Amino acid sequence: MIWRKLTGGAYSAGPRGVEDLPGGGKRAVDTQVYTTPEIERIAAVGFELAAKRRNRVTSVEKANVMHTGVLWRQTVQALHDSNYPGVELDHLYADNCAMQLVRRPKQFDVIVTDNLFGDLISDCAAMLTGSLGMLPSASLGSADARGRRKAMYEPVHGSAPDIAGQGVANPIACLMSFAMLLRYSFDLGAEADRLERAIAAVLEQGYRTADIAQPGDARVSTSGMGDAILEQLDRSLA
Repeated sequence: MIWRKLTGGAYSAGPRGVEDLPGGGKRAVDTQVYTTPEIERIAAVGFELAAKRRNRVTSVEKANVMHTGVLWRQTVQALHDSNYPGVELDHLYADNCAMQLVRRPKQFDVIVTDNLFGDLISDCAAMLTGSLGMLPSASLGSADARGRRKAMYEPVHGSAPDIAGQGVANPIACLMSFAMLLRYSFDLGAEADRLERAIAAVLEQGYRTADIAQPGDARVSTSGMGDAILEQLDRSLA
């Protein structure tokens, strides 16, 4: 799971913009800014999610060259030491994290990172599965007094208008996003597990939409993949 800060950082902090230089040419500026409370907020949820999974967090930044990375690393470590000592924590530079994702992705459990690096790393991770059509996502807000979070669940890909109506889109990312909704908004872990197992079983049986099909594979349509997953769910409940 990649836990990315969706607000702040280089995508929204100022100053930013493009200006003309007196002697000709232009100058572009983007500013990377993070505060301790921002980092603590996302890191805390990362530790809480890890405790429900394999109990390991990897914090990702560029503390070797960026001051925001130094603050990020210090803040995540301090929060871990004070509130989450039972969760395993390690730190990686963002470029090394991207390399390690390609080299050995199963070493990771929960990755906590900023907006910019999370944008890059999540797309890298998506293609490890073969297609953006395989990767779900969730945007989670802060918990209220009852522990509930405002949330939006969606595939990482867009609406793909170029293939609309052709029946070739992969529905798995959408279904996996629903599994995340069951797990993280409704605390229905068993139901989420059942759906995820059904998807895995269908893939093991050789069903492939166009985006993940290899030469010689039998391809199914969007509805064909969905129907196969529903049939597998029915069999698991029989």
